[in-house]
Amino acid sequence: MAARRRSLRRQLLLGILLPVLLLVGINTASLYRQALRAADTAYDRTLLASAKSIGEQLAVEGSGDAARLLANVPYSALEAFEADNRSRLYYKVSGFRGEMVSGFADLPSWRGSIPAKGPYAALVDFYDDRFHDEPVRVAVLLQPVAGTEGRGMATVQVAETLELRQTLARQILVDTLWRQAALLAVLTTVVLVVVQVATRPVRELSERLRNRAENDLAPIEVASAPRELQPLLDATNQVMGRLAQLLDHQKRFVRDTAHQLRTPLAVLKAQLQSARRGDVAPAQALEEVGHTVERATELANQMLALAKVEQLRQQGDAPRSDWAPIARNVALDLGALIAEGQLDFEIETEPAEVRGHEWALRELTRNLLHNAIRHGPPGSRLALRLQVQGSEAVLTVADGGPGLSEEQRARLFQPFAAGVRGGTGLGLAICQEIVRTLGGTIALTNRAEGGLDATVRLPLAQNPPR
Repeated sequence: MAARRRSLRRQLLLGILLPVLLLVGINTASLYRQALRAADTAYDRTLLASAKSIGEQLAVEGSGDAARLLANVPYSALEAFEADNRSRLYYKVSGFRGEMVSGFADLPSWRGSIPAKGPYAALVDFYDDRFHDEPVRVAVLLQPVAGTEGRGMATVQVAETLELRQTLARQILVDTLWRQAALLAVLTTVVLVVVQVATRPVRELSERLRNRAENDLAPIEVASAPRELQPLLDATNQVMGRLAQLLDHQKRFVRDTAHQLRTPLAVLKAQLQSARRGDVAPAQALEEVGHTVERATELANQMLALAKVEQLRQQGDAPRSDWAPIARNVALDLGALIAEGQLDFEIETEPAEVRGHEWALRELTRNLLHNAIRHGPPGSRLALRLQVQGSEAVLTVADGGPGLSEEQRARLFQPFAAGVRGGTGLGLAICQEIVRTLGGTIALTNRAEGGLDATVRLPLAQNPPR
């Protein structure tokens, strides 16, 4: 099963609402604990009043060690302190020596101590305990008792069951939860509205792109887009620009290929028809057909080379390659042509590592050297030099040809602009595209003593392309 796509809206909602929900939960628990403490404080006061009421009814009988505590406390005396019939009160009065005097004998005796700073002006302690398997809240009051013949310290314990406190706590919790739920609902509504409004530009952009024509690669308008979307739109426009450039190149390539191949095919058809009619001798006809096929093959190969240069440009960073052995191998491959032209060839190379595919460097060197061989008169000088100058690798191909006129210099790098000796007119165009792809420059310079220098400068591998 395909992984579920992440939703930007869902992430925003979860990222905002989850912390809010956690904060609301912590706040609710804190408010609930505060409410319980407030309820204990209120009902503990009632327990203290009950204990004091019992203490006021105590008396002493006898004197000295024989003094004992008297307590006549009917249970009805505690009814005034019962808040309602949901909670029950129990009491126990212990004498001066801890003996049971009155109340519920099985109420656990107090084993604690009076706090140094209590909330009330009395010797009283409050604690939680269990009685008859029920949780109870107990108030212990140390009550001084004096009579005409003796005095002592009585211990009064009053315990209350927790039904009323628990009911009040639940009511406080429910009221708190309702308020927090209402707050959470308001926050959720606000967040939903804000997220909906904030993501509206994304939906509008998606709709605009969806409704575009298939061949519409115009840049997307970014002026009215939110600032957070502008990096995405800029990157999208760059991609669409590259796609438009690639499509334009493909259209131009198909158009130029169709146009340029039409001529040699038409010539080849005419030559074949002429040979069939016997207008020319068979040997001459075969030679003309061979020349036409050779030119068409060269044109097709160079058109494919031009297309491959564009493909390499789209691939991004090129690997590191040493240009020197590539240049020497190209010179060796063209050695037969150099010998056929009886050229005085000189080659000088030094290691020069650049960023470029081996095919591109070989094609660049081959086209420049082939052009120099074609334009150099028999017996003239031909030189190929590869040097490192500063942060650049410099390839110079020098021929002994007639050089270039200003009119030729202006158009020679354009596709299908052939030189004085013909050709396909793609060699220098391919060279220029390769050099641009590798971040370098190419220049054709007439020498004062005659001849032409084709100079290519490429950044070394440790330097970024220009």
